[in-house]
Amino acid sequence: MTTSIMVVDDHAVFRAGLTAIIKTLSAFQLVGEASTCSAAVEMARRTRPEVISMDLGLPDESGISCIAAIRHFLPDVKVLVLTVSDKEEDLFAALKAGALGYVLKDVALNELVDGLNLIAAGEAIISPSMASKLMQEFQSLGKKGTDSELSTRELEVLELVARGLSNKRIGFDLFISESTVKAHLRSIMDKLHVRNRAQAVAIASSRGILRALPAK
Repeated sequence: MTTSIMVVDDHAVFRAGLTAIIKTLSAFQLVGEASTCSAAVEMARRTRPEVISMDLGLPDESGISCIAAIRHFLPDVKVLVLTVSDKEEDLFAALKAGALGYVLKDVALNELVDGLNLIAAGEAIISPSMASKLMQEFQSLGKKGTDSELSTRELEVLELVARGLSNKRIGFDLFISESTVKAHLRSIMDKLHVRNRAQAVAIASSRGILRALPAK
């Protein structure tokens, strides 16, 4: 069974390279490509892709606005932002708009393929350099001593999600089962009233609910 995917990028050469890569992946079926937000919205309505690779610098609308517009009628679509922007505000805005991943365009080919597979499986993926920005934000917020309804274990899980770790790796690092990690994530998303783990990271950061973890 293949996962349908659409590519949105206004740089023709990069878009051609990315679509060529996708066509070599047996797990994906390319259903369309677009260079503007308006074209992306129309194509998404017509093809209803399961995954979208989205650039942020589109000529007619921002990629952020495009994500929100598409998710309005395709709320379950999984969006991977693939961009040159390493700005924190773009990262937070993309996650708040519903993106499940944020990867910089200088990513290695094997890491890009891994990222697409993770997104298709519903996992969050964030470039290491961007994940470090999230961690710096968390540490800064933690110094403010804000309280949270999340448990210490849930905070630990969310911190590792922000680093881009998979459920399996989080379980390994915390010495708990993968099913327990999933249970914690469900609880976190319920408490934060979000739909996915990427949104949980964005909301937790913007609200300042992550605090410094106690020493073990």
